[in-house]
Amino acid sequence: LICRGLVSSTGRSREDSWLKSLFVRKVDPRKDAHSNLLAKRETSSLYKLQIHNVKPECLDAYNKLCQEVLPKIHEEKHYPCALVGTWNTWYGEQDQAVHLWRYEGGYPALNEVMSKLRQNKEFTEFRKERGNMLLSRKNQLLLEFSFWNEPVPREGPNIYELRSYQLRPGTMIEWGNYWARAIRFRQDNNEAVGGFFSQIGQLYMVHHLWAYKDLQTREDIRNAAWHKPGWDELVYYTVPLIQEMESRIMIPLKISPLQ
Repeated sequence: LICRGLVSSTGRSREDSWLKSLFVRKVDPRKDAHSNLLAKRETSSLYKLQIHNVKPECLDAYNKLCQEVLPKIHEEKHYPCALVGTWNTWYGEQDQAVHLWRYEGGYPALNEVMSKLRQNKEFTEFRKERGNMLLSRKNQLLLEFSFWNEPVPREGPNIYELRSYQLRPGTMIEWGNYWARAIRFRQDNNEAVGGFFSQIGQLYMVHHLWAYKDLQTREDIRNAAWHKPGWDELVYYTVPLIQEMESRIMIPLKISPLQ
């Protein structure tokens, strides 16, 4: 009877904690934008995530076209931007291309690049030809979390996982508070590439980018995290903050700095 009571009490306590995590705010009210509280202060980089759904019969031609044109923008010293990575989705939505760009200097850098590209005839032709290959496209402007790694080029071969979370409005700071601690559990194998949150486009979106040698390595690393004291608790309290989540396994193109 005593054991049964202890089990019942523990279960009830855990259930109460979960309910509180849904309705009780765990951070003090702030008088500043979450972008100022969570983003890196030492840099003013802005990121753009582009997701293109390509006509299945056009994917090879699309990749070839991107590999011809995108490096020219990346390598042009007069454009204050850099191609962080470019991939095709392997598992997840099929016939999909994902591009991640960094604009060093924030919104002024973005405006400068866009203005110059509008006057670039080769890029104008590229966009026109690319448009004929697409079913749909969308983009988001992102900032990077202060506690995540800076996404830098790496050698391959690797597969990449882009985990995207739609958070409940008002929970971004709470998410950041938890993941500032959680990230230390996921750096032993150099798998953490970058962490971002949206500013323009679909809001309250978080993107975590990971690199693995292969799918089995991914499975082993993720399973190992559960054996580290504290990881289970952080997962337990972040799950109620999420409305939707998506995982993409991606293969880098030859031109991608992240291989």
